Amino acid sequence: MNDDQLLRYSRHILLDEVGVEGQQRLMASHALVIGAGGLGSPVVLYLGTAGVGTITIVDHDTVDLTNLQRQIAHNLSRVGQPKARSAAQTIAAINPEVSVIALQERADPARLDAWVAQADVVLDCSDNFATRHAVNAACVVHRKPLVSGAAIGFDGQISVYDTRNPDAPCYACIFPPDATFEEGRCATMGVFAPLVGIVGTMQAAEALKLLAGVGSSLAGRLQMLDARTMEWTQIGVARDPQCPVCADRRQHARPLP
Repeated sequence: MNDDQLLRYSRHILLDEVGVEGQQRLMASHALVIGAGGLGSPVVLYLGTAGVGTITIVDHDTVDLTNLQRQIAHNLSRVGQPKARSAAQTIAAINPEVSVIALQERADPARLDAWVAQADVVLDCSDNFATRHAVNAACVVHRKPLVSGAAIGFDGQISVYDTRNPDAPCYACIFPPDATFEEGRCATMGVFAPLVGIVGTMQAAEALKLLAGVGSSLAGRLQMLDARTMEWTQIGVARDPQCPVCADRRQHARPLP
C-alpha cells in the first residue's frame, strides 16, 4: 500500500477491526453488482470509495429522467447512457484506482455462471424475482455469499444468503421459486427516494464486512424496514432442507478449506 492509499483509506485503517490487513483484503477483492439503479447506486459508490479492487456492474438499462429522483450514481448529462457505464464514470471520478467492469447486459443464467465464479461477493440490486432467483442459483453453485436487497414504496428488506455456512438459508429457502408473489414496480407503485439509499448502503456495509472479515453478517436474519415510521423488524430465517435450489448442493458440498 503506497502513501496515497494509506491516506485515502486512513479512516478504515484506524479501525481496529479493519486495519491495514483488512483494507488490503478489500483492495484485492472482486464484487459483482447486479443492477445499477436505486439500490445499485449507493452500493457501487460505497464499494468504490472503500477501495474494493474490482467491481463488475451488470445492468441492461439506460439512464432515464425518472431515475434521477433516487439513483444517485447518475446525473442529468447522462440521460440515455447505459447505467453500468454511468455508474463506472461516477466511481472513477471519486476513486480512479478501482477497476470497474461495466456490462450493459441482462443477467441471464449462462452469463451469471461465469460472472459469479469470478467474484468474492455478489450484491443483488435487481428489481424482479426472476433475476433474484437466477443470481441466487449461481451463488449456490459457486458457494459465493449473496447480499440481497429490495425496496418498493416505503418498504425495504435486506439479508445475506451465504451457503458456505451449512445452517444458513439461500434466497430460495425463504422465497421459493414456484411461489406466487405480488411483484411491484417503481413505475407503477413509486418508491420513497431515500429508502433505496438506506437499503443499498446497508448492502454495501454487509459486503465490505464479508470481504474484510469483520463482524458477523445478516445470514439467517431478514431485516425489514417500514420507512413510514422508520421501524425495523428482524426475523430469523432458516434453511429449507427440501429447498429445490440448495438442498442437493449442500449434500455434495465439500467443507471450506
